[in-house]
Amino acid sequence: MFRIESSQYNPGPPGQPADVMDFIDRLNRLEELNPEISGFFSADSDLIVTRSPGRLDVMGGIADYSGSLVLQLPTFESTLVALQRDRSREIKILSLGAGPQGQLLRFELPIGDLQAGGEPIDYDRARHYFASDPSNHWASYVAGAFIVLMRERSVKFSEGARILIASNLPQGKGVSSSAAIEVATMQAIASSFGLKIDPPDLALLCQIIENAVVGAPCGIMDQMTAVCGEPGKLLALLCQPAKLQGTIPIPDGLAVWGLDSGIAHSVSGSEYSSVRVGAFMGYRIIASHAGLAVDIAPCPGLVVVDDPRWGGYLANIDPSEFETRYAGALPAALSGSEFISRYQGTTDSVARVDPGRTYVVRTATAHPVYEHSRVKEFAELLGGTLDGARMEMLGELMYQSNESYSACGLGSAGTDLLIDLIKRAGPQRGLYGARVTGGGSGGTVALLGCPSAEGAVRDIAHRYGEITGRKPYIFRGSSPGASQFGYLRMRANR
Repeated sequence: MFRIESSQYNPGPPGQPADVMDFIDRLNRLEELNPEISGFFSADSDLIVTRSPGRLDVMGGIADYSGSLVLQLPTFESTLVALQRDRSREIKILSLGAGPQGQLLRFELPIGDLQAGGEPIDYDRARHYFASDPSNHWASYVAGAFIVLMRERSVKFSEGARILIASNLPQGKGVSSSAAIEVATMQAIASSFGLKIDPPDLALLCQIIENAVVGAPCGIMDQMTAVCGEPGKLLALLCQPAKLQGTIPIPDGLAVWGLDSGIAHSVSGSEYSSVRVGAFMGYRIIASHAGLAVDIAPCPGLVVVDDPRWGGYLANIDPSEFETRYAGALPAALSGSEFISRYQGTTDSVARVDPGRTYVVRTATAHPVYEHSRVKEFAELLGGTLDGARMEMLGELMYQSNESYSACGLGSAGTDLLIDLIKRAGPQRGLYGARVTGGGSGGTVALLGCPSAEGAVRDIAHRYGEITGRKPYIFRGSSPGASQFGYLRMRANR
């Protein structure tokens, strides 16, 4: 039996999230619940328990990689990690109920496999290592933390680790279950091995896991919310590259829900990647028209832009300036080969232009320009006195954001239907606005309404299920980010 020995968690009201105590109970009944993993943890050393929520993207979404302000709510659902140091110098990972049929997932590797000639393996080799066997790709989100700490912080691990993961955060729903795994794991490693990492830096390290090891071109908002989010508040983050702007309490007269469309979303999907590339292509074209100095970077497909005007971010271009000076210069679509021939490359080191693809450019470039403006207006409206007109303005901004997603090709039949049902219910049922979240192309819809509209939300979920045969998961409530939770140290009763 393991018991709480000490904690760096400052719970405050209403206390520890219920899933933490459920997880501790599960740890103490592992052999009873999962006989095949008997003896996974030793009774000779402590466990460190960490927790990270997902995030509900209320406004901002894919504009994060273009420098937009984003507003994110940490979810009530979370991922929990228990880590125990292991003298065997092996990394042993168990993920409970994460397989396709809810089965246990298991992965092991010696720490030595993450090194070459005494040095940590490079990111290309690490990415290939995990991608070579699709059944083990899930482990890159966890083992990748060791690689990133070795490369970015020069950490030398004299011991291995046994890591157990459990989550009630649904996967593939567009609420960043991947960032929750990365953050909870990184927090557990840092706490167990005595590494001092400031919360924003921890989020940035986790983004490197996803970009460089997993190979998914996500922005920073997912990891930053998982680390720094606060319950009942929207985390305001200016993604240039990651400037925390504080939090905005959700007013008493408003509530936020998430409705899962049942259509799986992946940030590594082709639609998201294509829109990202299209936006960076647009920035490169604008830089040429604006007369900014451009140099070819040593890495093929990359350029460096000297940009004292906008700091390298599309979001800093004023919408009126974009409309009058640059929108007309952008092609609706452009092949990768023609773009490379004319412009050599983009400033994006994460997602590269594929010569064999054609990219939507004008709408992908316009989205972050206008989204940044919408998010700033949304934040300002939340700070004022709420009335019906102001709530409808908030909702209208969400609908505009969703329309922009659809123009970029990131809508889906499921999310479109959910939003149509929400619009039909409307303010008369206490529902004011909705938008597809995160990378789009499925996943979850964020919904804004009065707290009393819970019945209307359930009715929409029921109607959506009748039409599609897919029963939506309803996200409601929020919980603390990983830095506010801290960690629990568990000691075996001996």
